[in-house]
Amino acid sequence: MIEKKQAIQKEERAVIVGVITKDQTERQVQEFLDELMFLAETAGAIAVKRFTQKLAHPDRATFVGKGKLEEIFQFIAGRDISLVIFDDELTGSQIANIEKVLKVKVIDRSDLILDIFARRARTAQAKVQVELAQYQYILPRLRGMWSHLERQGGGIGSRGPGEAEIETDRRIVKDKISLLRKRLEEIDKQALTQRKERGEFIRVALVGYTNVGKSTIMNMLSKSEVFAENKLFATLDTTTRKVVFEQTPFLLSDTVGFIRKLPHHLVESFKSTLDEVRESDILLHVVDISHPQYEEQIEVVNRTLQDLKAFEKPTIMIFNKMDLYEANTFDQWLEEGVKQDMLVSLKQSWDLKTQGNTVFIAAIEKRNLEELRKNIMDKVTQLYKERFPYKTAFFY
Repeated sequence: MIEKKQAIQKEERAVIVGVITKDQTERQVQEFLDELMFLAETAGAIAVKRFTQKLAHPDRATFVGKGKLEEIFQFIAGRDISLVIFDDELTGSQIANIEKVLKVKVIDRSDLILDIFARRARTAQAKVQVELAQYQYILPRLRGMWSHLERQGGGIGSRGPGEAEIETDRRIVKDKISLLRKRLEEIDKQALTQRKERGEFIRVALVGYTNVGKSTIMNMLSKSEVFAENKLFATLDTTTRKVVFEQTPFLLSDTVGFIRKLPHHLVESFKSTLDEVRESDILLHVVDISHPQYEEQIEVVNRTLQDLKAFEKPTIMIFNKMDLYEANTFDQWLEEGVKQDMLVSLKQSWDLKTQGNTVFIAAIEKRNLEELRKNIMDKVTQLYKERFPYKTAFFY
């Protein structure tokens, strides 16, 4: 049976590789590689160098050109580098061809994200979801993963047992996928029963790009301890807490963060976890406004919400990390009045785009949390009055 690729070791030294195609600018690719470096760090690796190449389209055999591959090989030779990470999905044959030249382990962004998810999975549901995604990733790459099939190319002895073994492996992987899907369906039924048992509560879900501070906000609003860390995908499991503002209860859920180029099989596996988003009544879209590409991150989240058919739900945009935004944006010599004018202009701009559904906070400093609570309270109260008018008199 083909083995899943060995997990990334702590402080394993790596280089990262990206291709600049006609559909992307060099700036965009560098931003993708910045994120890839952060992903590598989250997985425990240390990215010591990045390589890029401009190509009309990736090479079918080795993704990058032979000259670039040789340049990477010359760099890693004798430098204690054991891992090369590509920013785009590679086929099984591309991985095999590249490893043959570089003599080190080669993975792509999808494999890296799967490695992080495998480490972060805590509940039975998350573990099954990750394992399912791993086998779905492996299935189309089986041929390339078989190093003993490299001799194929015609002639006596070039076929035979290799082909038989790869078909056996393919069947085993398909059976495993089928088994995991059945197990996931059973877990989903249990989760659905739990959601139904929550009764007639308004449900609020925190959504956003990964590492924007959702879990920190969850902790402050619900006064609970949800794991929060300055790393990508700090939490995979949906956490739901009952929150009461001014005698009005509602359910608040923290969900897995979104990211660019999220592997489609991972999204498919985690659809049941994202049911919490689909079935929620109100969304709190958290944004790290201190991030240089926060507007692109908003677009990624909005596209994912559209895929989940949850984009039209009542939404409050929470612009978090205003303390870092101000530190990064304002010069120390800038007059206070000018700073305030810039902040007012920023707020007015986003109020216009969201019909006034914005709040600017600094969660770590607990700045502007009262305005956030009031906005949530207004939306929750309005929905209770519309859906459960008989409860309104009891709450108020």
